[in-house]
Amino acid sequence: MTSTSSTDTITVGHGGRRRYSIAAVLPAYNEESLIEQTVRRVAAVLTRLADSFEIVVTNDGSRDRTGEILSRLQATERRLHLRLVTHTTNRGYGAALASGFDAATAHLILLLDADGQFDIAEFEHLLGAMDDETDLVIGFRARRADPPMRLLNAWGWKQLVNGLFGYTARDVDCAFKLFRREVWTSMHVDSRGATFSAEFLIKARRMGFRIKERPVSHFPRKAGSPTGARPSVIVRAFVELFRLRLRLNEEPARDVPPARVRPVTHVAA
Repeated sequence: MTSTSSTDTITVGHGGRRRYSIAAVLPAYNEESLIEQTVRRVAAVLTRLADSFEIVVTNDGSRDRTGEILSRLQATERRLHLRLVTHTTNRGYGAALASGFDAATAHLILLLDADGQFDIAEFEHLLGAMDDETDLVIGFRARRADPPMRLLNAWGWKQLVNGLFGYTARDVDCAFKLFRREVWTSMHVDSRGATFSAEFLIKARRMGFRIKERPVSHFPRKAGSPTGARPSVIVRAFVELFRLRLRLNEEPARDVPPARVRPVTHVAA
């Protein structure tokens, strides 16, 4: 089989089989109860679906054994293809994602939270939707398994984001997204808190990247504590969102030509 260049995103080999290079990026903060199980599940799915993969976990200043567990897995379980990015202090959800995306080297990037609330097996549905004309496949929680107040806050946040910037997504903050690495390398996201996902999608739409949305399952958190409802996190999110609005008012949207996505490359056997 002939080799492919580093710029090819998806290739097709003998018999029409698609070949994928995938980086799963997981932000983690105080997830000692779930992180090993999550990493192993991700590796099991990617082993089946990808020709090459890496799992990039950003330990965002955890104060429990999250970092210790990840370091052990990285040192002793090479088949997991685990790469560890460490923040010595907690910088925020967006900062953890940005560091992970920067460290990723594969052609496709999968964003997945480390808290076990998504079924990684459903990644196959996102991957199946990533055709030649698609740059991002983003999930929306078909039935969100969160407490009533968190659901209300999420609904209000979505209305605010879509009201300020136009339609962004059915589920702006769903942490189950698949996209081409060039989407990330083509933009700069300033937000480092909870506004990160909104800014990422807003800019992707303004730049002309093509997006599909797919329903995904959502499950109650089994361990650990979510940080999204903390007053400091909420205030930071509003500040970042309105700063983004001011910045976008001052800069024109950049058009991306329809031919931006390369056609599938056929690889001779």
